Amino acid sequence: MEEEIICVKGISKEFKISKREAGMKNAIKSFFRRKYKIIKALDDISFNIKKGEIVGYIGPNGAGKSTTIKIMCGILLPTTGECTIDGYIPWKQRKEYVKNIGVVFGQRSGLWWDVPPIDSFELLKDIYNIPQEEYEKKLQELTESLDLDEIKNIPTRQLSLGQRMRCEIAAALLHNPKILFLDEPTIGLDAVSKLSLRKCIKKINEDTNLTIILTTHDMQDIEALTDRIILIGKGKILYDGSLDEIKKKYKNKMKVDVKFEYTTDKIKLKDAKVLEQTEESASLILKHKEGNMADILDELTKQVKVTDLSIEEMSTDDVIAKLYKELKI
Repeated sequence: MEEEIICVKGISKEFKISKREAGMKNAIKSFFRRKYKIIKALDDISFNIKKGEIVGYIGPNGAGKSTTIKIMCGILLPTTGECTIDGYIPWKQRKEYVKNIGVVFGQRSGLWWDVPPIDSFELLKDIYNIPQEEYEKKLQELTESLDLDEIKNIPTRQLSLGQRMRCEIAAALLHNPKILFLDEPTIGLDAVSKLSLRKCIKKINEDTNLTIILTTHDMQDIEALTDRIILIGKGKILYDGSLDEIKKKYKNKMKVDVKFEYTTDKIKLKDAKVLEQTEESASLILKHKEGNMADILDELTKQVKVTDLSIEEMSTDDVIAKLYKELKI
């Protein structure tokens, strides 16, 4: 059984921000007497992550994901609570701690723009004081895993986004960290680049037992890479568990789009919910029970003369959107 490498207990984070009403008069007033309000970004969150896990940390914009990651990276100090990662308290022992983590932000580059990635790698070797032999061995491993051989000597500004992201991940892993924070790693990538990057991340995790915390809005990233998700909303942990459990709960439903000849009658079905209906079409949600599909369609055709019909299972995006709605976030 793997040891717990990340322990977050009762973390809260409050920000004090200035406020004022609109208008020049209020602007002048606020210059001399500023008013503030307290925003609670995180509210008593707790979770543990085992060594070698890939965990999807998800939630809508403004939920508290970035604040959590910044606390775990040692950038922010929590208002209350405890956080221990690989035996370190990130904001208290940051100098020692950062040697054990790698961070990749999809919208920010850690590479020097006008020089090839290999030059950035050499500089990072010196920053982290990596022995030459160890550096060469790790660089060779990453070059093979991330397919960098043909791109590491090209100036970063000339690389495609997908190529640059592979180099960003290599830069984050050169010093052999135990934990990797990935923030929107596939944002802006085309479908082929996304598939390639996911494959590389999965392989690195399997080969090195690297612990990965992934924040993303792309549910295909979550589905391809993680078995466990932590869902945060309004600063609180709302779900921590298997993605499969959520899919079982919501993917037992199917969406049906039906077209029919003109009618003003309302469709009423026993085992299906009508999401919306016009005089010539309707969208339905069917509970996917074995043997009841034919009965529902038979019931439908008795009420309207169907001209076209399409049936699809709810996607993972639909499942998560349904969960957000149920949890009111």
